[in-house]
Amino acid sequence: MKPFFLYMLRCADGSYYVGHTDDLDTRVAQHQEGSLGGHTSSRRPVELVYSCEFETRDEAFEREMQVKGWSRAKKEALIRGDWAALPELSRSRTGPGTSPPLVLRQAQHERVPDEDAQVTDVGVPDEIAQITEVGGGRGSDA
Repeated sequence: MKPFFLYMLRCADGSYYVGHTDDLDTRVAQHQEGSLGGHTSSRRPVELVYSCEFETRDEAFEREMQVKGWSRAKKEALIRGDWAALPELSRSRTGPGTSPPLVLRQAQHERVPDEDAQVTDVGVPDEIAQITEVGGGRGSDA
């Protein structure tokens, strides 16, 4: 089975481009020629600074989307192979202790179906709580 690749290019202006492909050599050459347009075409020459192989296109694409969301510092740690730095660089960009605490709340009401295929919401006014099911019986997928 032909592998797929996540790759990262460093452009002439110092920016990074992240993509995925099933033919790494051809794709890098296309970026180098400027034939793909987009970000890299006006920032040549480009240099391949990182690549990683995956079994499926979906896996390579998923990782591409993940890496595209990373900070510049985290991308550079990946390029260096500095695996120890990645968890620290995953923390909030605003610094430790500056984010408000995450508060989980319990649901305010529970929807309970009755025998007549109506839904009653506990904890909301009666005129809003009674919803008659459209289309007949319970368990319909529509």
